[in-house]
Amino acid sequence: MSTTIDTDPTAQTQRVALVTGGSGGIGRAVVERLAADGIAVGVHYAGNKAKAAETVAAVIGNGGRAIAVGGDVADEQAMSAAFDAVEAEFGGIDIVVNTAGIMILSPISTLNLDDLDRMHRTNVRGTFVVSQQAARRVRNGGAIINFSTSVTRTQFPTYGAYVASKAAVESITLILARELRGKDITVNAVAPGPTATALFLDGKDEATIATLSKAVPLERLGQPDDIAETVAFLAGPARWVNGQVIFTNGGLA
Repeated sequence: MSTTIDTDPTAQTQRVALVTGGSGGIGRAVVERLAADGIAVGVHYAGNKAKAAETVAAVIGNGGRAIAVGGDVADEQAMSAAFDAVEAEFGGIDIVVNTAGIMILSPISTLNLDDLDRMHRTNVRGTFVVSQQAARRVRNGGAIINFSTSVTRTQFPTYGAYVASKAAVESITLILARELRGKDITVNAVAPGPTATALFLDGKDEATIATLSKAVPLERLGQPDDIAETVAFLAGPARWVNGQVIFTNGGLA
């Protein structure tokens, strides 16, 4: 008696994503957008397990597959465990989206250096740790998507330390794209403009928010769903976009 094994290379299995910072803001919008495309999702959280559980429940309620995984993105052991959990649940990882980040605004002359260290630990080391795990684990045909900011071009005052961390993210991303030559894995960064999330709105008065809205030719703040559309493009059909920073900002100069 013989057994026939289907080795058709076109046979499709469900793709799997891990989204860091996936419990709120842009991260949650990305989770829901990828799930809508039929992708199973690991929803990462750093401290708010309840919000991650809500996001998972929303995905499952809409017929998708998701689990929550926790951990500090800058802790290599915690992130290794998070990747392990997603692989154990869904069989592998095809897409890693690293939205986790913190933003502390201050003039360079008065920034508390402890805040600088805290921000760079999450934004730079965290991106490096997640990218390192992704480079080792993402399956051929996959995508790694990191997050920068459009302020690397606009140079707004008080953003100096934050932009420095995101410039590092861009460098990590572009070099990793070249290092993964031959593996059919794309590596890109998304650089949002002013987007209506708690991270962006915190500490800004209505006049500042209005000014930033009008700075965009479309004359509005971006929404998390706007950013999620770019991620879905890079995670799916954009197989010829690699080693790029995509400025998703409504035309902000």
